Amino acid sequence: MRTEEHRPIRLQDYRPPDWLIETVDLDVSLLLTNKTPVGTYRGPGRFEGCFFMERMLDMAAQNLGLDRLDIRRRNLIRAEQMPYEVGLIFRDGKPLVYDSGDYPKGQATALAQADYESFRERQRAALDEGRFIGIGLGNYVEGTGLGPFEGVTVRVLPSGKVAVATGATNQGQGTRTTLSQIVAEQVGCRLEDIVMTIGDTGAIAQGVGAFASRQAVNAGCSALLAGQSVRAQLIALAARVLGVKESDIDLDNGQAIAETGNKPIIGFGELARLAQGIPGVSLPAGQAAGLEHTAYYTPQQAAYCSGTHVAEVEVDAMTGGVKILRYTVAHDSGRVINPLIVDGQVQGGVAHGIGNALFEWMQYDENAQPLTTSFADYLLPMATDVPTCAIAHVETVNPLNPLGVKGAGEGGTIPAAAAIIGAIEDALSPFDVHFAETPLTPERIVAALRAAGAYEKLFAA
Repeated sequence: MRTEEHRPIRLQDYRPPDWLIETVDLDVSLLLTNKTPVGTYRGPGRFEGCFFMERMLDMAAQNLGLDRLDIRRRNLIRAEQMPYEVGLIFRDGKPLVYDSGDYPKGQATALAQADYESFRERQRAALDEGRFIGIGLGNYVEGTGLGPFEGVTVRVLPSGKVAVATGATNQGQGTRTTLSQIVAEQVGCRLEDIVMTIGDTGAIAQGVGAFASRQAVNAGCSALLAGQSVRAQLIALAARVLGVKESDIDLDNGQAIAETGNKPIIGFGELARLAQGIPGVSLPAGQAAGLEHTAYYTPQQAAYCSGTHVAEVEVDAMTGGVKILRYTVAHDSGRVINPLIVDGQVQGGVAHGIGNALFEWMQYDENAQPLTTSFADYLLPMATDVPTCAIAHVETVNPLNPLGVKGAGEGGTIPAAAAIIGAIEDALSPFDVHFAETPLTPERIVAALRAAGAYEKLFAA
């Protein structure tokens, strides 16, 4: 679904926007390492970049005497500025243009659900009890739905079932359910009538796979397009067989129903058998063999999801232990196909983010040899460390694909460390300690408090 405002920009024709800063003075340190720079993870490299930007905003707010919320509110891109040219080239080789989103609304939604306005009162009450609680927030934008393509075949079987095959792969993100929902809605059958085959070249020739939060955008749009084609085929054949106009045919529950005349009904299985024809007998003019279609959807650029995370934590100043009291997410992944699946993706992403912030630390010696060699050394968050998130969906439809969707798999991870560590720093603000690293283990917290003379203050009190 392309609008004039969202026409694709060819790389060779791209010119940076007029507002782009032409001269920048940077002090850059280059480090050569033989450590693995990044690995397969949710949002690899993105949470580090987000952590840097969000912690810089917290520092700027403190230096300017602003609330951390205010400095973000003043600088968020507004909905009326969309599509927004960033002035960079994205990893897909296309100019980085935010297609849609309402970042101020997303932030406001998360803050309202987190009861941010009353937090300072809660914080003062906790401090009177000798407890240290803090709140932190982080925003993010992520490019999702990357190409080059994904494909889906939809075929009506003589049994009445609907076979769906895709080159997309499933690694726990609910691809099977999502694609089944899309196809069932288009062709007018029950979910239990869908027969799904995933990642099998015997069923569909080409596929790309699971990465970059891309399945709903690429495979989902392919399923939509294939389903629409098969729907049209079913209607045309049913109208011919039942002797009515195509506009009088409705598809529901695996049947074609004529809304005029005596309202006859014919099942998908019988239509599929008719579409196969009779051996030795010519098909009627204009009728193709079978009821099937294969669609390959190719995105013109990345789809940019966004969101805001708010973390409320309590820190034990004596041990450095951190407990997450409350975690809130406002997430925009475009039109939500299955809210339960998206919630699960966000919740799982936050669990990864908590690991980034507090636990997971790959350590090396001075020769870059790994010291973290087993899960006895590499700590992971347990169920008791991961709260149930309050999740709100802020849906701004993506105008660049027919489903209006954006990716959802990695956004739960990207800003989590920034929000959590910002909250820890806020909780310990009476001691004026600052943190700029992950993971923030109890040992690191205690060391920072000791260096700031916090324990002298605590024991004196």
